[in-house]
Amino acid sequence: MAKAIEPKIKENDLQLMEEILAAGYVKHKFAVRLRAVINRAKGLTTSKIALFLGMNINTVSDHVNRYNDGGIEALLCDKTRKPGTAPIPVTVKNKLVQFVCQKKPKNETHWTTRELGKHFGISHTAVNTILNEYGIKPHIVKKFQFSTDKDFESKLSDVVGLYLDPPENSIVFCIDEKSQIQAIERTQPILPLGPGIPERQTHDYLRHGTTTLFAALNVASGTVIGKCLKSHKAEDYVNFLKLLDQKAPKKKVLHIIADNYSSHKAPEVKKYIEKKKERFVEHFIPTYSSWLNMIERWFAEITNKRIRRESWNSVKQLEKAITDYIVHWNNSGKKFVWTKTFNDIKNSIKKAKSGLC
Repeated sequence: MAKAIEPKIKENDLQLMEEILAAGYVKHKFAVRLRAVINRAKGLTTSKIALFLGMNINTVSDHVNRYNDGGIEALLCDKTRKPGTAPIPVTVKNKLVQFVCQKKPKNETHWTTRELGKHFGISHTAVNTILNEYGIKPHIVKKFQFSTDKDFESKLSDVVGLYLDPPENSIVFCIDEKSQIQAIERTQPILPLGPGIPERQTHDYLRHGTTTLFAALNVASGTVIGKCLKSHKAEDYVNFLKLLDQKAPKKKVLHIIADNYSSHKAPEVKKYIEKKKERFVEHFIPTYSSWLNMIERWFAEITNKRIRRESWNSVKQLEKAITDYIVHWNNSGKKFVWTKTFNDIKNSIKKAKSGLC
């Protein structure tokens, strides 16, 4: 067994170390070192000191060696360490970012951090840090579609004007249909959420048919009028307009915002609107501009929170759940508030076309 190391106490050092500890201003890690050397000088064994101070017996010997080599000063400071890896120069970072944005790998669509690391001679973790620092995400792609409608600006101005400054004695409704909602039944029961475990469901399922949800969002109140139908033909759209006419407050002009789907502009629809011209006023959003119709935001809400993750054993069960959700939504008092002006949207589109966002 190795012989325990003893401190070579210099004159007055023991008293000085006691005074330093009594003053109470020294850092904890330095105080532990001083206490280890003092106790060792008083004849306590390394094992007892280690047990008392809560450290390894080798650490006690390390502190004694530190004192023997450098005195009290060595106990009150840390040893200098070798410098770590030199930081990557800004020029290299800029070059990497420019390279990622302007070039693609051969026969591939985007760069990976490991491929970039090999190309620039740095680790893939360093590449990841640089990309995060500059907000570059080569693994992500976002889709876009600019409207080709020749009347884009006039339609945009019309719809945004309805949102921000609706006409007096009128109600603005956003209308659309969510078609082909599948009544999907999972082949096994959905397993519940648990600590560290997400909700789980089988990949395979049974199809029990589909339904189409026609819905109208009251922009001012946020309430929704909805009905599930088997199809989404022009006659179905007319029937839904009749339902809207029945349920909406009387003696109010109903401004309806819709997209350019063919069934919305069919002859029978035009005939009905003409017949009810004192009641309905149509407004069509520009082509490829579904984001302008606020009912689409509500469709996303019901899809994400009620339809997508459930298991349905019949179309009837699915339709009941949709109806119940509409009642729940209307009772919640929630609504969407449009804030973007015509100029805000125009500037955003201009910026997007210039490639700056």
